[in-house]
Amino acid sequence: MNSGGPIVSLRGLKRTFEQGGQRIEVLRGVDLDIQPGEIVALLGPSGSGKSTMLQAVGLLEGGFDGSIAIAGEAAETLPADQRTRVRREHLGFVYQFHHLLPDFDATENVVMPQMIAGTARDAALERSQSLLTSLGLGHRLTHRPSQLSGGEQQRVAVARALANQPTLVLADEPTGNLDESTSDTVLGQFLALVRGEGSAALVATHNERLASRMDRVVRLHDGVLS
Repeated sequence: MNSGGPIVSLRGLKRTFEQGGQRIEVLRGVDLDIQPGEIVALLGPSGSGKSTMLQAVGLLEGGFDGSIAIAGEAAETLPADQRTRVRREHLGFVYQFHHLLPDFDATENVVMPQMIAGTARDAALERSQSLLTSLGLGHRLTHRPSQLSGGEQQRVAVARALANQPTLVLADEPTGNLDESTSDTVLGQFLALVRGEGSAALVATHNERLASRMDRVVRLHDGVLS
């Protein structure tokens, strides 16, 4: 339970891989606090370990050394079912590729995670339509992903990430697959929605210009933050 401290606290986070007989240190002792409602840009070139760090914060895989606290709860050693609970209660995810369910329309894609979390269908529908409308998709609610543009699909993915009112949104190059103009629009809508919802966010990007629009920028270089 968070009692006014950071929504995320990383201490001494390390991740090492073995590749071709070589030991590769991707993260070499990362320390980071993110406060409730704060939007932090994680800046670094491709291959710098940004995705690895987001996977650690998102409790998506093991093999890390160091401590990870989410909403004040030590999470790095939790069993799988408890890690799932923390993700469900506190985290939302947006990826470079939207990963929408192709056989469901925009509204249904946003309804799905809410119903999995136990929200009644009528309430889930109302919230889904509200989120999508706030992202400029009020006229596309019943369109399937194949009927939407790349930017529209990513807006649906943003709405899905915010559907369960997460305390933290993790976004991995969320506009990296879009052209510059669409990227600017989608990021602006993403930031406005995250701020409006009162969520915090950690957004991985290699784009300095996009990073400058966030509350704070941290840089990942040689496995450490600066």
